[in-house]
Amino acid sequence: MTETSSTHSDLFEGRGWVVILRGLTAVAFGVLAFTWPSLTLRRLVWLFALYALVHGVLSLLAAIGSRGQKGCLLLGTEGVVGLVAGGLTLLTSSASPMAFVLLVWLWAIATGALRIAEAIRLRKELRGDAWLLLSGVVVVLFAGMLVLRPIVGVLGLAMMIAVSALVWGIFEILLGWELRSVGHPTVSR
Repeated sequence: MTETSSTHSDLFEGRGWVVILRGLTAVAFGVLAFTWPSLTLRRLVWLFALYALVHGVLSLLAAIGSRGQKGCLLLGTEGVVGLVAGGLTLLTSSASPMAFVLLVWLWAIATGALRIAEAIRLRKELRGDAWLLLSGVVVVLFAGMLVLRPIVGVLGLAMMIAVSALVWGIFEILLGWELRSVGHPTVSR
């Protein structure tokens, strides 16, 4: 076995912790949506808004720390999408359930598409690009489930959100974990 250096993008260099934190917030969001007793639509709306805002801030932090790097604009856009989705969700928290589903759907389509674009753009340079791609695919599939089943009730919506958030959160944690070792020698097989 020999040691080789892997090529990598500077986009997340030194910021694997931000990606792990993004993943942990998604997992926490999923666990809360899944286990919160007597979850109401209002609580689900606030929970999603908080998650979207935190995810947006973390994405912007990573983008700002990586400004000028390949993929930085996509990551920054993902952060802005999170902030806008979280803010709009808070502003319309008393709106109809369909308005909430529409906001979540718009966030999921935009976020998933941006993650997929980031993974494709950085596929030769980003260690763990498959995890980024998979998290984007899961978010887009979640958006597809919302379109196919827009009226599932609060419990059904919470379960859809919970399962999806757990999966994409785990993929982000795995990506962040791989990114933590960027720059360290790896053992080739």
